Amino acid sequence: MNEWPIAEVARAAGVTSRTLRHYESVGLLRPARVADNGYRFYGDAEVARLYRILSLRALEVSLPDIARALRDERTFAETVREHLATLERARTALDERIIAVRDTLTALEEGRHMSIDDALAGVDDSRYESEVRERWGDEAWKRSAARRRALTPDQRRAADEHGRDLNASLRDAAEKGLRPDDPELQHLVAAHHAWVGDQWGRVPDAASYTGLGELYVADARFAAVYGGEQNAGTIRDAMVAYAEAHLR
Repeated sequence: MNEWPIAEVARAAGVTSRTLRHYESVGLLRPARVADNGYRFYGDAEVARLYRILSLRALEVSLPDIARALRDERTFAETVREHLATLERARTALDERIIAVRDTLTALEEGRHMSIDDALAGVDDSRYESEVRERWGDEAWKRSAARRRALTPDQRRAADEHGRDLNASLRDAAEKGLRPDDPELQHLVAAHHAWVGDQWGRVPDAASYTGLGELYVADARFAAVYGGEQNAGTIRDAMVAYAEAHLR
């Protein structure tokens, strides 16, 4: 069996010996053996466990949560395989953001008009996290984030495109001067309600859906998507009409 002293393991892992001793003190990682002189040695099993600890720490998982995760014993190969899958998902997300930022730069250099969604497409989606958590709770953010992570790159692009097309149709309907209860606008709002449900991972009730409409008017970023506060107000009123007719 392979065996390495604590100093060598710490150097290879990019941590300090003190960190390894701390992991030992909280029950995360015990050495394979401790020599009479107090020197600690780690074997293959301990290195495999350390790999999993460090891969979870890289994902900003807390030590108590890591301790719970480690109760699910896995082989070193399974741990590395899981870590690789996580890194590949992160790389895919980064590649998509690079493409989005490149498209934004090209549009700016060519003087093309961009929607607010296009202009911010390359920004990390976590920019919305605190706002969503504050308005709709932690579970709403977790469901939405988990849903998006589960999508393939093609599915994410299709979902984003569908959202842009739907918002553009709502903007056009508002600019046509349609009444909030007009059947054409109500048909679009019904599609919008379903789309929001897909994003949130649950069907919005009347209160949450009309609250979203108020946000569209109050927040200039959202109002800009619909061509300004007046259009956003029309869409909000249409959302209220839809909620009164279908969500009570």
